[in-house]
Amino acid sequence: MLSWMVWTTPVAVFFACIVVMLIGMTILEVRSPSVLRKGFLPIATTRGDRLFIGLMCAAWVNLAWLGLGEKMTAWLSLPEEPSVWISFVVSMLVLALVMRKG
Repeated sequence: MLSWMVWTTPVAVFFACIVVMLIGMTILEVRSPSVLRKGFLPIATTRGDRLFIGLMCAAWVNLAWLGLGEKMTAWLSLPEEPSVWISFVVSMLVLALVMRKG
């Protein structure tokens, strides 16, 4: 069923983190409903809104990293493409920023 996708360790960790975040946000929302607030995003958002926006940004960071991997190798004269673990860490930092300050 899922044979079309390349299930490497970084991909599995990325999706596992998303599942853990969704479970955590569900529990947090049940215990303490969120309220609208205004951060650096141009709209007032709830925790769920910021999670969705942050997850979209994380996906874009990872896709951009994968798409630019070969070009980065040439630009920076690297012996091999940069690790996808770097994009994972960067995407989680972006997600944390959006959740905290968005």
